[in-house]
Amino acid sequence: MLVSAFRLVVFALLLSGLPGLSYAGIIKGTVKGANQEGLAFANVAVRGAATSTGANEQGQFQLRLPAGQYELVFQYVGYRPQIQPVRVLGGDTVLVLNVTLQPEAYNLGEVLVKSTDRDPAYAIIQQAQQWRAYHRREVAAYRARIYIKSLLRVNDTPAKIMGLFKVGPDIKKGILYLSESLSDISFTQPNVIKERMISSRVSGDSRGLSFNRASAGRNLGFYENLIKIPFSERGFVSPIAANAMLFYKYELVGSTPQGGAVVHKIRVIPRRRTDPVFSGFIYIVDNSWRIHSVDLSLDKEAHIDFVDVLHLAQQYVPAPDNPNVWLIQSQQIRANLSGMGFKGTGYITAVLSNYANVVPTYPTPPTAKAPPAVAEAKEAAVGQETAAQIRKRKPDLRGLSAQVRKQVKRAQRDSLKNDPFARMPRGEVQLIEKGVNERDSSYWDQVRPVPLTAEEKKDYRVKDSTEVIRKSRPYQDSLDKKRNEFEPINLVIGGYTHLNTFRKQSVTVQPLAQIFQYNTVEGAVLNAQAVFSQRTDDRRYFTLTPTLRYGFSSQQLNPSLVATWQLHPAKLKQFSLAAGRTIENFDRNSQLTPAINTLYTLYANRNYAKLYRRDGAELTYLTEPINGLNLRATAAYFDRHELFNSTDRLMRDVRGRAFTPNRPVSEELPDTGFGRSQVLTVGLSLDYKPGQRYISRPDGKFNLGSKWPTFNVQGRLAVPNVLGTDVRYLLLQAGVRDNVSLGLLGTSSFRVSVGGFVGRQAGLTFADYRHFSGNQTLLAGNFSNFQLLDYYRFSTNNTYLEAHYDHHFNGFIFNKVPLLRQLKWQEVASLNYLTTAQAGHYVELGVGVEHILKVFRVDFYTALQSGERLGTGVRVGFGF
Repeated sequence: MLVSAFRLVVFALLLSGLPGLSYAGIIKGTVKGANQEGLAFANVAVRGAATSTGANEQGQFQLRLPAGQYELVFQYVGYRPQIQPVRVLGGDTVLVLNVTLQPEAYNLGEVLVKSTDRDPAYAIIQQAQQWRAYHRREVAAYRARIYIKSLLRVNDTPAKIMGLFKVGPDIKKGILYLSESLSDISFTQPNVIKERMISSRVSGDSRGLSFNRASAGRNLGFYENLIKIPFSERGFVSPIAANAMLFYKYELVGSTPQGGAVVHKIRVIPRRRTDPVFSGFIYIVDNSWRIHSVDLSLDKEAHIDFVDVLHLAQQYVPAPDNPNVWLIQSQQIRANLSGMGFKGTGYITAVLSNYANVVPTYPTPPTAKAPPAVAEAKEAAVGQETAAQIRKRKPDLRGLSAQVRKQVKRAQRDSLKNDPFARMPRGEVQLIEKGVNERDSSYWDQVRPVPLTAEEKKDYRVKDSTEVIRKSRPYQDSLDKKRNEFEPINLVIGGYTHLNTFRKQSVTVQPLAQIFQYNTVEGAVLNAQAVFSQRTDDRRYFTLTPTLRYGFSSQQLNPSLVATWQLHPAKLKQFSLAAGRTIENFDRNSQLTPAINTLYTLYANRNYAKLYRRDGAELTYLTEPINGLNLRATAAYFDRHELFNSTDRLMRDVRGRAFTPNRPVSEELPDTGFGRSQVLTVGLSLDYKPGQRYISRPDGKFNLGSKWPTFNVQGRLAVPNVLGTDVRYLLLQAGVRDNVSLGLLGTSSFRVSVGGFVGRQAGLTFADYRHFSGNQTLLAGNFSNFQLLDYYRFSTNNTYLEAHYDHHFNGFIFNKVPLLRQLKWQEVASLNYLTTAQAGHYVELGVGVEHILKVFRVDFYTALQSGERLGTGVRVGFGF
């Protein structure tokens, strides 16, 4: 009862926060162009106020206002704004207002005649570049309300995905996903957005929570040098980036007066179609040299995955009561999608309104440096000045950073007493509280600023009305009957999964390469393994993985069981137990998979896998006690047995080559045999990522990353004289890893770890050594590890330092070569380093090509030890 009462109070407060809602009148209509077609996502704002809305895909708009006289401003990129006076009577009255906008008459006048030998657009762009740093930080802080709607529509589906897998019964033509959200946001420099979602709706899912997020749109700010698009690994150069003129050509289409200012329409033309650049139009305001709006596109030449055309539009407007500060009013992303036989369209539209607490960086914009002498610059038409003359007029932005910090502190100080975002902890960028998805359709009809199209209304109506049926057991069972149809190809490639959707259960059988194996220790192996999963409505789950492994040559049955529990519905609290008898590789992180070892053993007489038997149990607890800190604690007891080859059968005999014994070859330990050994270990591993940003939802915490790397410290202690254990050691390690964007040059990833065994040691076996994952086959299981290093050559019980670095150029070089550009291959370089007492300085240098046929990667490596060349090799694997 208390919960229900609380929800009623919250709902009443939300309603009271909407000015005059119960007495408001409704203005609705359609914004059309000169051809009488609706202008999709046109802007509608109340002049002189913070209230605004947007039209839908068909140009239809709707606005609720308290009774009174208003002037509405209708805007659309490339069209002349129109101001319409209206009188709202209130009392839920409806005023229909249809508006036709005319294309803006952009006039070149005498610009081309009076300009220098370059297009006047270059002078305008140069001015915008010089003012870019200021406009990026001209607002220290603000608050606003944001409405986001996202839609994904399927237009065509294949009979089978890639000709192999049947399309599930859930994917049909029409709207696949439709959601909308209403949130309050707070922004402070340099780029801190906090968002509290007020309401959320997902078509056909009354418990669903929208994944719309205001902070995602900050990556699309054109005052930044690079724009990050979700469909591509590389960034795209802004038309006003510092180095934009290396990538773009510009044409001034014309200029027109708007709202007391002159707006220049500039055509943006890629110098090279395959560069990471946009095409379309950017609109720049004269004198202030700010962005008025953008209307830009990317196509297939931009190498964006699964997208044929992506269109991005933005509209900026002056802040309420401060014409010197402009804020984004709306943003739309529209895309034509295709991939793996699917075709569709989608869009995300965002409308910001109710701007408040806007704190400008400067009360008035900084002044530019004095213009050149009158003899050099004659009060002429735009574009007449040369590049050198414009550089002399660069604005004086000294002290900008200090002024930003000062105004941010002021905004934070002023908002302490009444800040709805104050209880959001550091790092939390979005808070979605329980109950935001409990609003009914009448609520959404009241607060939705962008009206639904007829198609969207039908989708809500049909899916919402049939939700009970679609979630019923008979309906889910009928879908499962289709989903669970057995296809042999599934078992070969990815395994087979049997679903019981109503009970939230699944059983997965591993692929054939995991079920049927071969090695010289066990001979032919039947590794029967299935994963049972039980989930709950609140994101908890339980998995059970029984395994029966039988070696036909060794005639040994090895049963084991792994169980994992996610204990909390929202926080990371995970407990797992692994018990039984298993056959282990000495290097548990080896990239030598059972499938690769089977292939090399049977066809190349190379029995690379070195195995031992392990009986016992291991307990693991994983949690995140504070944001950014992951803690993993383990305790294990194992009775370990040395194993020996039991077969020498093969399918292809290589003359002069025999199987090696089942003992690893190590430079540090000449005899790696150990017979039998018992060990009891306890371990602790801490991963810490400072400044981690995250989203809090009723169904969990979702981490978004940080500008800082991840730091790791871990230790493992073997305790002797307990339950017959005879091993003593302490292994300590510290490391750091991260992915680093280098702009147009691509993305780097690195991983460094240093550690060693300290204190007294007793009874160590080779299974306790620190191993370094190498590779002696053509096939690479993981390109982030060593590729030419013998599997156990430099394993150690002493100190070590290991480092791995990969750089993905994301087409920076190949895109300039016509043939390689058409293939859409991408270049990659890598460096692997290891130092131990035996290894000295071991280095691998690699160069390669990835994205071959979209999924493959081929690298060439050279290995050196203390400056001497050891050898070379080629490695092939997956590289997306």
